[in-house]
Amino acid sequence: MGMPLSFDELTAIDVHTHVEVSADGHGSLSPELYGASARYFGSHGRPAIEETAAYYRERKMAAVVFTVDAEHATGHPRISNEEIAESCARHADVLIPFASVDPWKGGAGVREARRLVADHGVRGFKFHPSVQAFAPNDPMAYPLYEVIEELGAIALFHTGQTGIGAGVPGGGGIRLKFSDPMLVDDVAVDFPHLKIILAHPSFPWQDEALAVATHKPTVHIDLSGWSPKYFPPQLVRYANSLLQDKVMFGSDYPVISPDRWLADFAALDLKPEVRPKILKDNAARLLGLTPKEKQP
Repeated sequence: MGMPLSFDELTAIDVHTHVEVSADGHGSLSPELYGASARYFGSHGRPAIEETAAYYRERKMAAVVFTVDAEHATGHPRISNEEIAESCARHADVLIPFASVDPWKGGAGVREARRLVADHGVRGFKFHPSVQAFAPNDPMAYPLYEVIEELGAIALFHTGQTGIGAGVPGGGGIRLKFSDPMLVDDVAVDFPHLKIILAHPSFPWQDEALAVATHKPTVHIDLSGWSPKYFPPQLVRYANSLLQDKVMFGSDYPVISPDRWLADFAALDLKPEVRPKILKDNAARLLGLTPKEKQP
């Protein structure tokens, strides 16, 4: 395994990677939905957490790791948040654990979120409103946001279209409207201190995502799920100017490899001082990883 990496050695922080299979081989999605995603993105491996750690360590990168808990909508049992957090703890130099709690779980989910942060070092929570079948501004989810805000953790919301369910009759029951970033704008109003990441270039709502991130101080954008060569021009323009402190590298590994993403990112027309912010500095600040002496 070699020596653990120090913060200064890290070349980048990938804020968006998935655990798609548990240690005992259980998948995060039903076979039908996983098959649709694989067809949409092209077939990809389903690395275990140990493999993910080795992959990122070799590249001198850190990665935020999570699954999606959508048991209520899909009836498919999730991968254990505890298992992910414990695996990340064994590779704490490169892996940062996020969790996923289905907001339909109500009070039980709130208690679980509190326990995951307190006992398992979880730093944030992934929401996929389309797969979890809820509107982000539904008051049903508010007790969960309340505890995430109180604990200083991060709420990461999938936004825009999804490859999950694509091409399956009825889209596998998945409604795209729930992943409109304007629904998260309400969350940013009602929870003004909640740290929020809008995941992905938010097609077909890219302008909405840029507006929300520009207007709400706690809202950030990750650039995962797309090759940078397909980024809409306004996203590149904002990343290079108004939002240069709020936009972050994410790959969507294993769907898109960091190698491919970074190669295409290098070709974008960005100011030299903006690149390190997007690749590492913005995420380090949001995640509280910046060495104390470097904080402004």
